[in-house]
Amino acid sequence: MENVYSVRQVNSYLKNMFAQDYMLNRIYVKGEVSNLKYHTSGHIYFSLKDESGTIACVMFAGSRSGLSFRMREGQQVIVLGNISVYERDGKYQLYARQIVLDGAGELYERFEALKQELEEMGMFAPEYKLPIPKYPSRIGIVTAPTGAAIRDIINISKRRNPFVQLILYPALVQGEGAKESIVQGIRMLESKQVDVIIVGRGGGSIEDLWAFNEENVACAIFNCRVPVISAVGHETDTTIADFVADLRAPTPSAAAELAVPRIDEILGLLDGYQTEFRQQIHWKIQEMRQEQKKMELKLRLIHPRSQLDQKRQYLADLEDDMRGSMEQKILEKRHRYQLYLEKMKGLSPLKKLEQGFAYVADEQGHRLTSVEQTSEGEELEIYVTDGWVRAEVLEKGKEAYHGNRERT
Repeated sequence: MENVYSVRQVNSYLKNMFAQDYMLNRIYVKGEVSNLKYHTSGHIYFSLKDESGTIACVMFAGSRSGLSFRMREGQQVIVLGNISVYERDGKYQLYARQIVLDGAGELYERFEALKQELEEMGMFAPEYKLPIPKYPSRIGIVTAPTGAAIRDIINISKRRNPFVQLILYPALVQGEGAKESIVQGIRMLESKQVDVIIVGRGGGSIEDLWAFNEENVACAIFNCRVPVISAVGHETDTTIADFVADLRAPTPSAAAELAVPRIDEILGLLDGYQTEFRQQIHWKIQEMRQEQKKMELKLRLIHPRSQLDQKRQYLADLEDDMRGSMEQKILEKRHRYQLYLEKMKGLSPLKKLEQGFAYVADEQGHRLTSVEQTSEGEELEIYVTDGWVRAEVLEKGKEAYHGNRERT
């Protein structure tokens, strides 16, 4: 058989044909996004479809700079790229280099330009963000009076905390006069002194949400002295209001969740505070009672009666000490007296008299110790242990107490 080719050869031939076609190397294709998949590698796989058919598309991670928004199912887009054959599968597909929303390219350029300008002015800086109050009692809402956004906010608010008051400013959120209406709503609710303001609406195209990309709306949010929560569109929608607001909520329902505290959590917190308060009061009472007892004891110690009792006790102790000291001194003196007495007894003339000696004195009472002090015929007094004797000197003489007596 002649002219038989392999699959590889055919696919390669077709790829070369696509590559040689100048129109297919730079082509714009318009359609609706479907089968969208953001791969972990950074590549984006999707399909473009219209009422007549579908074409497979891929944007490699290296070309993501050509995409200024996050794609989602159902979007109408215009894709710039080239069409080629994927040889392995034998399928042709569009390799995207740039993707813009259909009819919104100019709006996105305006969006990016205003975003950059306001960012350079510091309106997105975190230091200017106001904290959202934990327990607001009055919440202002700037949105359309009808629609899913206000219904969701009301339902979630009632479920979470029916005691929070909601004040609605029925604003235009789309079309002519929308930006002026939103600005007026923010200023009016600020004058009502609400605790926090929710500004938002449901999802839509960039044209539908454009009022929240206006500079005067951004300035009204930035200059508002009340914290502002932006809740514009769905989670993938991003507006200038989201960057300027003090807090961005992905949806109006999420804004209600963020702004309205749960009543059961508040009651549980209050119960915890009450229990802690009672414990603190109990501990404080116990502490004060202990302090009172200490003060009573201290008062007793410094009371005049207590001081007097202490002084009396001190004097009594001194008296006992003095009496003890005196008795000790007396005992010591008595002991010493006994020693002196015994010593004196040993030296007493009476002791000598008791031993057989006598005490001789002349008529004048002078003690005689020598015969030279007497004369014959003189009267003398002789003292013995039990009395005295008067005697007359009849004779006197000297004696050496060696057996020899000499008369004079």
